Amino acid sequence: MLGIIRRNFKYLNNDAFLTLYKTLVRSHLEYANSVWNPHSEKLIKDLERVQMRATEIIGHIKSMSYIEHLKHLNLPTLKYRRLRGDMIETYKIINEKYDKNALLNI
Repeated sequence: MLGIIRRNFKYLNNDAFLTLYKTLVRSHLEYANSVWNPHSEKLIKDLERVQMRATEIIGHIKSMSYIEHLKHLNLPTLKYRRLRGDMIETYKIINEKYDKNALLNI
């Protein structure tokens, strides 16, 4: 997906990049996060490296560090998003926010 963005969009401003990244790339990286959450350091780094490469697409921030990219684009790390998603799921389970009848019909 990064290759498609890189080939088809030569000059991206921050808003256009964020829309494309969140729609085409991050959705793949976060698919089934509540079921599959990488725990080994290698897998965590591999996922984060994809976001790192994605943020380098924007030319005018290329010379910045990865953390500066995230701050400039107002993006959290993927590790933070997984942790946040886990906390949201835990909250929903503890506070019985899921419809029990729907779960029984599965």
